Amino acid sequence: MSSHRTTPNPDRGRGSAAVSRRGIVRMGTALGAMGFLATATPASAAGDAPVDDPAPRKPILVGANPGLQLFDGSGSCTAYVSTWQVEWSTHGAGNAFVLWRPDGVRAVGEDPHLTLWLADHFVRHFPELDGLPWSAPRFHRSAVQVRLDLASGLRAWGGGIDVSMAEVLDRRAFATDRFPLAGVDHSLSLVFGPCGRARARVDGRVQPGGISRGGTPDRPSSSAFLAAAEVWRA
Repeated sequence: MSSHRTTPNPDRGRGSAAVSRRGIVRMGTALGAMGFLATATPASAAGDAPVDDPAPRKPILVGANPGLQLFDGSGSCTAYVSTWQVEWSTHGAGNAFVLWRPDGVRAVGEDPHLTLWLADHFVRHFPELDGLPWSAPRFHRSAVQVRLDLASGLRAWGGGIDVSMAEVLDRRAFATDRFPLAGVDHSLSLVFGPCGRARARVDGRVQPGGISRGGTPDRPSSSAFLAAAEVWRA
């Protein structure tokens, strides 16, 4: 269930030292800049106020966080699924889903402490959801199974959610010290793998919409992406 539409909105990170998750997805389309290890330029170099020194920041999460965003024909988001495979964090370890749809937010995992932290600290502030309503997540206790392979893609399921991604188009390293969550800059590094095909089922029904693909043959982008070797520091 893929789409070759260009991503509907311009790159949010353009003209700014801050780099967002949406920028990770879109830079290949808007800037052709996803083929290198990108560390955000310090604000002082851009003529702005100096940013906080990121050196003392400590890891708060280590793991993987693939994302899948679907759009209808008008460019409106029909669903966003954030899949988490947390090897270690300040709030524990485990797998989880955070699902956004127009009818609300579902958080699925075995540990509510971890799962709701992922939803509230991270996902609700991801730029994929800019301008979209956020409601208090409905927690659903369930085991979540995640099989992630940078060679072949993703299969994850649990709690009525089933996500698959395939046709990995590229693998690129990315890093920034200016990823804002609730107005606080975090450091983020990961390996990014845009995918050419993806599908999500919720409670047995295929979710409507398609993925957004763009970029160039050398630097493709997609709104279905793997994010592995992910480290957040704050």
